Amino acid sequence: MRLPLALKVSFWLLLNLLLLAGLGGVWLLSAGGGFTWNALISGPIGRNAQGFAEATFGDLRNLPRRSWDETLERVAAEQGVSIAVYGEGFRLLAGDTGEPPSLLKEKFPTTVRRPPPGPGPGGFDGPPGGPRTAPPAPRELRVLLRDSDTGEFWLAVQLGMPGRPREVFVIRVPGLWRLLDFLALDVGLTLGGTAIAGSVLLWLPFVLAHSRALRRLGRATEAIAGGRFDTRVPERGRDELAALGASINRMSGRLERLVDGQKRFLGDIAHELGSPLGRMQMGVGILEERAPAELQAAVADVREEVGHMSDLVAELLAFTRAGLLPREAVRAPVELAPLVARAVAREAAADAVAVEVPEGLAALGDSDLLTRAVANLVRNAIRHAGRDGGIVVRARADGDRVELVVEDGGPGVPPEALARLGEPFFRPESARARETGGAGLGLAIVRSAVEACGGAVAFANREPRGLRVTLRLAPAELKG
Repeated sequence: MRLPLALKVSFWLLLNLLLLAGLGGVWLLSAGGGFTWNALISGPIGRNAQGFAEATFGDLRNLPRRSWDETLERVAAEQGVSIAVYGEGFRLLAGDTGEPPSLLKEKFPTTVRRPPPGPGPGGFDGPPGGPRTAPPAPRELRVLLRDSDTGEFWLAVQLGMPGRPREVFVIRVPGLWRLLDFLALDVGLTLGGTAIAGSVLLWLPFVLAHSRALRRLGRATEAIAGGRFDTRVPERGRDELAALGASINRMSGRLERLVDGQKRFLGDIAHELGSPLGRMQMGVGILEERAPAELQAAVADVREEVGHMSDLVAELLAFTRAGLLPREAVRAPVELAPLVARAVAREAAADAVAVEVPEGLAALGDSDLLTRAVANLVRNAIRHAGRDGGIVVRARADGDRVELVVEDGGPGVPPEALARLGEPFFRPESARARETGGAGLGLAIVRSAVEACGGAVAFANREPRGLRVTLRLAPAELKG
């Protein structure tokens, strides 16, 4: 499946932003000691939680003991969490969080290790005359656990100084987003998401504009490859894509002039050859009447060669006239049933062709060009399948188009030659005898005529044998 360029660029942009966010997250988690929940409360984020706990407990110390529960309840309601303070041995002092997990209790000491009494010389602790040691620095202990059954988080912060009874400030948070909000991480995540969305929105117009330009160039080159040398693309901007569009326009213009010049040259040659060939046919006719019997066979061969040359010149004239018409020729509704009847009658093939075209079915096109195209297809089918070759001409409406199909029961063509059918002077079998094959212009005339009517031609082999040619035209309504 082919993915649009805009989708690819947007995907890589998003992947780049996610990679940067992931690297930032890895750095934060690594700085916090690993990929654990505790990493969220390490570093500055954890110190903020520590400060909140210490400030709240400091306020409690300034209040009567009986008002601690009310104060903690008010603070907890403001934060959207549950708060409790535990003392030594994890004894509840105030607040209510429910029973903390046993793993949380195990993280905190239940007894207090006191230093030897009395300061040593110089204010350092230690026995008299013994080695002097500095007092232990305050130790921060913070623990964050997640209850896998309820999805709640338990955040515990130890307060106080070493050597003294230390309280444990416990916060029960109902969910992850509430935890991020409590730790003030939701703002960072929101800003990060906004930055990602803003980056995508900033890049999207740029990507879409370039992908649209590339699609236009792709459609133009496909049209030129299909022979529509009048195709042009808008030349907008001054970047490389605009320069490429200008180059494509110059290329298509030059190809159009070359092909039109070639067709005009062929047409001029065919027109100039018409008169000499007519005189040659007349002279061969007179010669045939006056030649003795022993020369009649040679004269007949000359007449046959002149006839083939005359047919070739006629096909060249028809091909150049069809090809030199404007690509968007003036089109009108054409009823297909009488058109097919005229084409079959032109080839004197009423006994060899079965016609299945409903009355009233019409397509948009030029009547003369379409008649010539159908006549050429009927002639080609008779030439290769014979008059008993099961030749059928049918038409039907198919949604937003009309399909006119000519099929036969002949040998068909090699699969690798299907793509080249319709090219001037191309014949699928190079060794085909002249008696069974033309000059390779019949199907080229068909393609030129149908494309001049705004349609398209498709060639396909039938199963088990035979060739099917489908003319796809725009539908039309007949005026009453």
